[in-house]
Amino acid sequence: MNDEERKIDQHTPSSKQHHDHSALQPEHADGNWRAHWPLLGALFILTLMLVLEYGFGWVPAFPFNLAIYLIAFALSGYNVIGMAWRKAKHLDFFNEFFLMSVATIGAFSIGSYSEGVAVMVFYSIGEWFQDAAVDRAKRSIKALLDIRPEEVTVIRNGQQTTVNPREVQVDEIIEVKAGEKVALDGEMYSDTASFNTAALTGESKPDTKRKGEKVLAGMINLDRVSQIQVKALFKDSKLSRILEMVQDATARKSQTQLFISRFARIYTPIVFALALLVCFAPYYFTEDYSFHQWFYRALVFLVISCPCALVVSIPLGYFGGIGLASRNGILFKGSNFLDILTSIDMVIMDKTGTLTKGVFKVQEVVTADIDQQDLISLTAAIENNSTHPIAKAIVKYAERNIKILKAENVEEVAGHGLKGTVDGKVVLAGNTKLLRKDSISYPASVDELVDTVVVVAVNHEYAGYLTIADEIKEDAVTAIREMHDLGIQTVMLSGDKQAVVNKVAQMLSIDKAFGGLLPEGKVQHVQQFKDTGKRIAFVGDGVNDAPVVALADAGIAMGGLGSDATIETADIVIQNDQPSRIVTAIKAGKITKQVVWQNIVLAMTVKVIVLILGAGGVANLWEAVIADVGVALLAILNAVRIQQIKL
Repeated sequence: MNDEERKIDQHTPSSKQHHDHSALQPEHADGNWRAHWPLLGALFILTLMLVLEYGFGWVPAFPFNLAIYLIAFALSGYNVIGMAWRKAKHLDFFNEFFLMSVATIGAFSIGSYSEGVAVMVFYSIGEWFQDAAVDRAKRSIKALLDIRPEEVTVIRNGQQTTVNPREVQVDEIIEVKAGEKVALDGEMYSDTASFNTAALTGESKPDTKRKGEKVLAGMINLDRVSQIQVKALFKDSKLSRILEMVQDATARKSQTQLFISRFARIYTPIVFALALLVCFAPYYFTEDYSFHQWFYRALVFLVISCPCALVVSIPLGYFGGIGLASRNGILFKGSNFLDILTSIDMVIMDKTGTLTKGVFKVQEVVTADIDQQDLISLTAAIENNSTHPIAKAIVKYAERNIKILKAENVEEVAGHGLKGTVDGKVVLAGNTKLLRKDSISYPASVDELVDTVVVVAVNHEYAGYLTIADEIKEDAVTAIREMHDLGIQTVMLSGDKQAVVNKVAQMLSIDKAFGGLLPEGKVQHVQQFKDTGKRIAFVGDGVNDAPVVALADAGIAMGGLGSDATIETADIVIQNDQPSRIVTAIKAGKITKQVVWQNIVLAMTVKVIVLILGAGGVANLWEAVIADVGVALLAILNAVRIQQIKL
């Protein structure tokens, strides 16, 4: 078992949230029937004895009868009794193991042998099914580890060498054959290839990559042998971060889970106290008090009160919700964020890279007293030091026409642009606020342009501008409409000028839109909305969105184009950059919460009814154990159902 698998084991419900149930069957992880032969043997003995008693009216004499049932009891209950004893040595008496041990031993003490064995057999069968459900959920996460190949072909000194992906260095060339998985993040070194990105985005539609475009670990090469230049170490790949997020997610409990954990700690001792009252209190209120009768009723009370259905099914439900979202290209960093999304009433979004593609193209170059080629050359030299999509568009545009010069002493003016020295000239490139900051005048008509504009100054004189156009994502309109259908208010915040922001907001029917914002301006707007009592989800992708993502009740990062800082800060990551997945994430949260509360209501309703019937002498031990195991299995099946739902 490697480090990642150990981490999953530590964070799955079977160990932390399963109240040590998995410890009952340490060798049974494979789930096969032969591993459970003692329990199956006990079930066979119980069935045979019941057939003989009720079918043929024959019961063995006392010592033999007791001996046979004790054998069945030992086969089915040795793990439970052992766990109860280990906990009792640490003065932990208020747990389901001790509860079941007391109930079954008590049944034997009053001669109810078959019922005592039945309680232990069916309780252990319930545990078996619970463990199987949790193991299935665990395996679905471990299966992600298979996405990363154990070997990779790297080209060194003109020779192909097969090595472990962890040994490959940045800028080395790896070769991926058709049908193979990409092991490391990098850029296409070959001319073109098609990839299946389902492991990362939840979509199986082929994605064609061309030379210089980003290729991520976990993608599957579909058509031809391709070479990729590695741009990140194995441990730093986006897929490694995804796996870490999913592994860590189960460790962050929702408020509902935390409540149930606290509830179980209080509930169990109260049940013991009530069982004692059921047994002894009637002595003072009834004339024909029978200890045997009321002790039996107390045992029924103990059996039905076992909190297994809640303790297991609820974390399993949230685990299923995380799995459901991940299969749709959405990564929740904790089950608590599934709950938070159900209460969101406002979604605030960045514009570039969130609602628009962030794939910009230079549309127009306008100069003032400078040659156009010189303006492009100087601007590209400065922008070559930025990773912003607008900067990349300018560099890409310049590369087709001229050789890009080298810029020196480049510094970023947050929310304004870049400043540096190119070929001995001081160059400023950014928005109009950058020029106003340095008291550089420019034509008033520039402020009236609707498209995104990069204004350039050379040696503190206005030199011209470049207009850049972005494109709205195909599903953005649908995303906004579906948010409105859910009663969620939509807001857009952007650093772009108000005219551009208004144009996009109008096209998408966004409720409110604010432009010309610096990072601190976005923070102020989000805080203002929070102060009015709004529950906010903020969706962004740029590094300047990280403070706002952290401030929101739920921070959502667009993972494909998103910066590392924003992805690390975010609570939820959308891998394929589709705004419609915001609605999918909200739906996943609502479905999970609905199923979890169905389980809570089901378990508590059945238990309260049978507790009352048991205390009143209507329900016996058989009915108590069937009700307890039955409601637990129904709750588990309901929780597992989440993973099969299509969003």
